[in-house]
Amino acid sequence: MNGSDKQDILTTAQASAPRRWLGVGMTAVLGALLIYVGFVQPPASLGWQLFLIVLGAAAIALSVKMHAATALQLRLTAEALTDSEGRVIARIEDIVAVERGTFAFKPSNGFMIRLGAPQPRAWHPGIWWRLGRRVGIGGVMPGSQTKIMAELIQAQIAGRAA
Repeated sequence: MNGSDKQDILTTAQASAPRRWLGVGMTAVLGALLIYVGFVQPPASLGWQLFLIVLGAAAIALSVKMHAATALQLRLTAEALTDSEGRVIARIEDIVAVERGTFAFKPSNGFMIRLGAPQPRAWHPGIWWRLGRRVGIGGVMPGSQTKIMAELIQAQIAGRAA
């Protein structure tokens, strides 16, 4: 990235190391406990035992995916919201509204973006997800960073309407 690219970035958001490890650790511990219970004190039914073991393995797999996802940084430019690997999460021109109220369906410490047209599904646990016309930003990221990002997106939308 050269110097002119850095000037295009309006704000960034990234999970801090303690938040990252707490989220990943809690998910991994849940998986380990489910597997432990499945083997050490199995339910009477073999089906329930398999269910516990499969659910525990899924939780551990989720913690691995979350570990990779929480290393990403979200970047807001005048054109789009992207991650540090270059994936476009949402183009500013496609954003219709930003929801961040108390009762909004949004990730913890984050906000919801409504898009004008459906986009392909994507999920990066603890950071962002996209389902149809909705994009959730937040999770393990600090609320102070996501609040600034949401306000800047709202300002860009208002400037576009003016």
